[in-house]
Amino acid sequence: MRPGHRRSSSSFVVPAVLLCLLLALGGTPALSEEGPEPSARVARLLEEASTATQHYEEGRKAAAVQKGRARKMERLLARERREIAALHDDLGRIARAQYRSGGDIPLTAQMLLSDRPEELMHGQRAVWQADLAVNNAVDKSRRAEHRLAVGQRRATAAWHALEARNVELARMKDEIRSKLETARQQLQSEANQSAAAGQCRGAVRLDQPELRTTRAWLPPVEHYALSAGFDSAGAHWAHRHTGQDFAVSIGTPVRAVGAGRVVSVSCGGGFGIEVVVQHPGGYYTQYAHLAAAAVDQGQQVSAGQWIGQSGTTGNSTGPHLHFEVRLTPYLGSGIDPVTWFAERGVRL
Repeated sequence: MRPGHRRSSSSFVVPAVLLCLLLALGGTPALSEEGPEPSARVARLLEEASTATQHYEEGRKAAAVQKGRARKMERLLARERREIAALHDDLGRIARAQYRSGGDIPLTAQMLLSDRPEELMHGQRAVWQADLAVNNAVDKSRRAEHRLAVGQRRATAAWHALEARNVELARMKDEIRSKLETARQQLQSEANQSAAAGQCRGAVRLDQPELRTTRAWLPPVEHYALSAGFDSAGAHWAHRHTGQDFAVSIGTPVRAVGAGRVVSVSCGGGFGIEVVVQHPGGYYTQYAHLAAAAVDQGQQVSAGQWIGQSGTTGNSTGPHLHFEVRLTPYLGSGIDPVTWFAERGVRL
């Protein structure tokens, strides 16, 4: 934006997206009530934590935009005030010039006494024009100063409002995180009891997400980091590693990688709570160390459907999903999941 009284576009306008965000963040989402089923509670809290994080990030970015806008308006306001001061100096110079040229003597008397009254008249007219121009510039700059001052106050107020809201969102995030950790512990505790007894509690009922994917195959969890890979060595395995591990937190939704039929749900042994799904083409997928299973034996599943929640049951040193691709439903027939997925257009 150029300095000077020609700045006609400096009036403040709150961006529509920020107004929408302020309205959207106006209410605090209700936190999950404690319920009898830890699986469903963990799923709800995971969704609430994701929403709270999204709102917080949006608010943080909006606050940064508003802070920058307020500072920009403050700089423009300071520049406008400097220009007004310079214009006042110009007025002073014009007044002093008039005084030195006889500004205290009436113009008619000056013309009678002057040898060249036409030059005097021309010079006086130039002084008047300069005086008028400077006065007009001062008026325009004062109007611009007023607009900038109003805009700067509004931008600063919006920035502080967003900052205050972000403090509340951060508090809410921490509260959800605390409740989620408690629910995860309860979920894992019940899972450990089932695995130790070798008896499944039955399929937990989760609110399934709307399946929008058109892909035939996809990874077993949405967000993950790969840990132990297929055929790798480790102190916790009698032989080589038989699958691919996905490092995820307790309670993370585990989904069927493709359409198929659940051939087994078991809750004891080294794999803890596990689900095995048969797919067309003769392949089977195994999902192990779960905290809960959300399907029953014989059930048909679709690609992306939640079939359980990750955990750390069985021979597991920490929360993760152990995933296998097998040629039969049984251990010992596994193939490399990374290669198998790549052949189906899925890159882990």
